[in-house]
Amino acid sequence: MAENHTPAVAIIGTRGYPSYYGGFETAVRRLSPYLVDHGWDVTVYGRPGATDPADPERDRRVVSRVTTGVDSKALSTLSYGLTSTLDAMRRKPDVALIMNVANGFWLPLLRARGIPTIVNVDGLEWEREKWSALGKAVFRAGARVTARWATERVVDARTIGDAWQQKFGVGGTFIPYGADIPPPLPIEPGFTHRGYALVVARFVPENTVGQFFDAAERLAATHDVIVVGSSGYGGELDARAADLDRRLPRFHWFGHVHDDNRLHSLWQHAGAYFHGHSVGGTNPALVQAMAAGAPIIARDTVHAREVLGTDAGAFTGPDPAEIEAGLRALLTDPERQQRLSEAAVARAQDAYSWEGVNAAYERLLREHLPGRGGRTPSTTPSGRKR
Repeated sequence: MAENHTPAVAIIGTRGYPSYYGGFETAVRRLSPYLVDHGWDVTVYGRPGATDPADPERDRRVVSRVTTGVDSKALSTLSYGLTSTLDAMRRKPDVALIMNVANGFWLPLLRARGIPTIVNVDGLEWEREKWSALGKAVFRAGARVTARWATERVVDARTIGDAWQQKFGVGGTFIPYGADIPPPLPIEPGFTHRGYALVVARFVPENTVGQFFDAAERLAATHDVIVVGSSGYGGELDARAADLDRRLPRFHWFGHVHDDNRLHSLWQHAGAYFHGHSVGGTNPALVQAMAAGAPIIARDTVHAREVLGTDAGAFTGPDPAEIEAGLRALLTDPERQQRLSEAAVARAQDAYSWEGVNAAYERLLREHLPGRGGRTPSTTPSGRKR
């Protein structure tokens, strides 16, 4: 590769740039301008109507390309991944960053064009209860293809890397999600500092949302409870949230909160933040809650313990009575709230800064540039144990 060549990366597998939908979208929103600042041509593939062209956060140096696909829960990722891959094959970037193993099915196409691929594998999607048996089988098959055909994989938690090594015989480069330490923000009108319990989650069973609602129904008799999130598709949990919001004066369902400052304020002033995610690796909401200084009570999983470490949060089981007791105890203990808040901010600064995350991605992408010491993929799989 000539020294004056500007390296080009295609980012495939999100809703587009800049998008605020979830963890992948947030990572790409932060990473793309960073890569441009460090000498890259960046193209982010997306879906029609998923981003706002007038968004003031949009960096005009980042190229957004929209492709077609099937907008359904079952087929959207696969279909948009395919059309994005076909377009990237034609344009032939120096390297591709792929988000989500469901896009692993298209890795052989990129390999055939000599394009190195780095795949963020996300969590263990086939263990999520929200997917049907067919959906779980698709993700498991996509993971096997990713293990066999990706040039490299990114894992957002060391526990995920261990699971991949055990299940597929390959590991990955550990790069977590990042977080911002927000400035002091005004409290949500009508609430008091450290006076309310908070949950921020997509409404799926593995996030312990149903059990939290059971706990919140009793907790809301004495404390305010704020819920941020939805399923995105409607359903039983959305209906339950709406019912609780209607019946209980101290239960407040905000739905999806697009405004980062408002969301950061909710974390910053919470008296107890419940994190109920039971599968996956490093969860972006948990990392940002730490950065905002929320006193955290998390469902006790290996993933939550990896992120929170020894002193940045407390842990509880999934039973509603345990969740209620843990939240109630923290809401009535100001000294413990302050101690957990300070420890969470310190851990976020030390281990989960966006500067460190972006720099790690940039190094990994550069390592895999053809002719710069990286590996140019052959047309045969390379999924040997590492």
